[in-house]
Amino acid sequence: MIRFASLGDSVTSGYGDPMPGGNWRGWAALLAEALPPDTDFHNLAVSGARAADVAERQLPAALELRPHLASVLVGMNDTLRGDFDADILARRLGDVVAALTACGATVLTARLPDPGRMFNLPGVIARPLGRRMEALNTALDEIARRHATIHVDLAGGTSYDKTHWSVDRLHPSEVGHRYLAHRFASALRDAGHPVHTLPGLAATNPLPTLSARVWWMATKGNQWLLRRSTDLLPSLAQMAAREWLAPGRESMPGPSIAGVPGPVPQPPQTR
Repeated sequence: MIRFASLGDSVTSGYGDPMPGGNWRGWAALLAEALPPDTDFHNLAVSGARAADVAERQLPAALELRPHLASVLVGMNDTLRGDFDADILARRLGDVVAALTACGATVLTARLPDPGRMFNLPGVIARPLGRRMEALNTALDEIARRHATIHVDLAGGTSYDKTHWSVDRLHPSEVGHRYLAHRFASALRDAGHPVHTLPGLAATNPLPTLSARVWWMATKGNQWLLRRSTDLLPSLAQMAAREWLAPGRESMPGPSIAGVPGPVPQPPQTR
């Protein structure tokens, strides 16, 4: 039996991949279905989670399960906040992955897509966000190298295809979730781990109608923006102002990992 624990935010909890009964499924559940039939899957991810939430709440629950396989996809929410600190974020993520590998788990990690490119944001916002994502992905690459994680690159290629994203452009669509599951299943298989079958890439649930997408944005989508606007929008405005007045000011050196200072080595080849 394989115990699989997934840690992260709304992407891993399944947002954007609704099931007919009203529940969310998501890439981690699709990946679990691709593993041997006796896989014991536990989705610990929570919408809105940041790296600190994963370290303080989800990690202890995962360690109690003593998983054979664990996924850690988090950090996007951190890059969109006013208190973003690349060094602190790198240390937290490094500690989470180190703890999971120490308990014997194979850990799945990924380079994350650039929100500025996803949302087609104006340059004064897209550029500082891009630098934050570069710092995060550099840290994730180094964590993957140090702990020999199964590491995939979601920061390029077809990751930005419009069909891969739901109407809010914040969460993957069913096709996007299937793409994530397929990438991780392929990487696991290539690394010699048992994979029963690769997840299909074609959507199997009916696509939401235009009226349904408009209704979702007018209700749940706007609620999401309102809940986060007290911090997210002011921080984006501040980033834009700093970029306008002093381009490149938010440029940051490579973060240190596990207290080791200095430049981060070149990223490993992703699977």
